[in-house]
Amino acid sequence: MAVAAGVVCCLGLAALAQARQEPADSRAGTPLAADADLARRAAAEAASRSLDRAPGPTLDPSATPDAPGSPTPTASPSATAPSATASPSAGRKRAAPKRPADPAPVAGLTRAQMANAKVIVRTGRELGFPRRGLVIAVATAMQESNLYNVASGVLPESQDYPHEGIGWDHDSVGLFQQRASSGWGEVGQLMDPAFATRQFLAALAEIPGWEDLPLTVAAQSVQISAYPDLYAQHEWRAAEVVDAFLSGGR
Repeated sequence: MAVAAGVVCCLGLAALAQARQEPADSRAGTPLAADADLARRAAAEAASRSLDRAPGPTLDPSATPDAPGSPTPTASPSATAPSATASPSAGRKRAAPKRPADPAPVAGLTRAQMANAKVIVRTGRELGFPRRGLVIAVATAMQESNLYNVASGVLPESQDYPHEGIGWDHDSVGLFQQRASSGWGEVGQLMDPAFATRQFLAALAEIPGWEDLPLTVAAQSVQISAYPDLYAQHEWRAAEVVDAFLSGGR
């Protein structure tokens, strides 16, 4: 009887231990399956995010870091590759062409006189006049105003414009001493050397055969001066001035 009771007791203890072990094993398996499922979802999300992002800089462990233990970022090869369509001269500024320097004063002129002669030559060339017309114009201005833009003491209005002296020959103004009262233009216009030159050359072009006339005759035909023979004395100086500008391509 005692032996039988001991056997029954041992069998009961073994059954109780087995019953406790089975729930524990089943509970232990549950978190393992959940962890695997979470890992798969995390990997899928990481893969989908990587499709939307451009590759950034990579880290080069071999580079010397700025601080101990911190890797130095290096640019991706695709980020530093030169563009195949970039022009070798892209970004390079072109040097502005240098303008030829004005010639030094010639024929005994001052710089102010040379500047006014330059306006006459430039305006005549813009209008298509040959060298002969430029020489006639410069010689005429030499006689009329000594190549200075002169205002009139009779017309105080003319002194409101840039000028290089004051004359008293009636209401004559400018390089060619043209008179507003004679229909050459407004006072302010005639004080503009370029406008005065255009007016003179336009009148010269209306003289038949002006290119073949002696300089003094051509100039007098436009100016109707009381001293018609005085224009000829300036011809050689006017030619020297005109040639100084034409030789420099101005």
